[in-house]
Amino acid sequence: MTPVKLLSDNWEDSLSYVIESASRELVISSPFVTKDGVNFVLSNLQGGFAHQGNLTFVTNLSPLNLIQGSTDPHSLRELTNQLSSVDIFHLPRLHAKAYIADTGKAIITSGNLTHGGLRQNYEYGVLIEEAELVFEAYSDIIDYANLGAKIGTAELIQYCSAADEAKAAYRRQQTSIRQTAKLHFEQALQAANDELIRFQLAEGPIHTVFEKTIFYLLKKHRELSTEELHSLVKEIHPDLCDDTVDRVIDGRNFGKKWKHAVRTAQQQLRRKSVIRLVEGKWILLD
Repeated sequence: MTPVKLLSDNWEDSLSYVIESASRELVISSPFVTKDGVNFVLSNLQGGFAHQGNLTFVTNLSPLNLIQGSTDPHSLRELTNQLSSVDIFHLPRLHAKAYIADTGKAIITSGNLTHGGLRQNYEYGVLIEEAELVFEAYSDIIDYANLGAKIGTAELIQYCSAADEAKAAYRRQQTSIRQTAKLHFEQALQAANDELIRFQLAEGPIHTVFEKTIFYLLKKHRELSTEELHSLVKEIHPDLCDDTVDRVIDGRNFGKKWKHAVRTAQQQLRRKSVIRLVEGKWILLD
């Protein structure tokens, strides 16, 4: 067995091999996903996985991806219909494409779970069967997924409707120069974006999301200044870090509102003895 194998043409054969080997858990990170990709996964799952296994699917459900046809939320509905245990996470800056089975086999690639990614585009990647590397990739993807919005079945159904309306409005906007059609498109797009933010904040205030993110970033980078944390938090959660919204108290401007939420998260973690500020750098406590 070669622990690491390069993949280029016909990489879907190797993806079949990985998916077929999954008996307990399959992790997929693919920013774009369509019906063709979901059908490929379902057709390659073996044995009792549909009833006994768990699929974790990390993707990017941003409205622009939907109206451009890069991602189809209805295809994810098919996964929840066919499999007994599916966890779906949305992250707007996701770009990683990874496919991991039972922490024993993994593909890291440029290929999305779409017809183009599987069969048309020139993609490149690696198949890994070295247990330590596979587990490290698995841990990285799961840790990152847990920073995102978890989309349950009810929320997915709701979002499919919002996405359909956004796509319909986009088509109307494309075929009409009327200002009212353009306005309706922008409103529908904003409504879809608002739905994703509601999902992201379902567990509590915005600073609770930032607490998890700060812990993740310090675990990865060991030590970071507040300014560095701001930059990295914004990279992960651009939808929650709106620089156009300031915090104003009694007519005085106190800076960007999301940065105050990051500060609140830092103070909460410090009070819990999770992090500490040492010489201008935040660190995790053992």
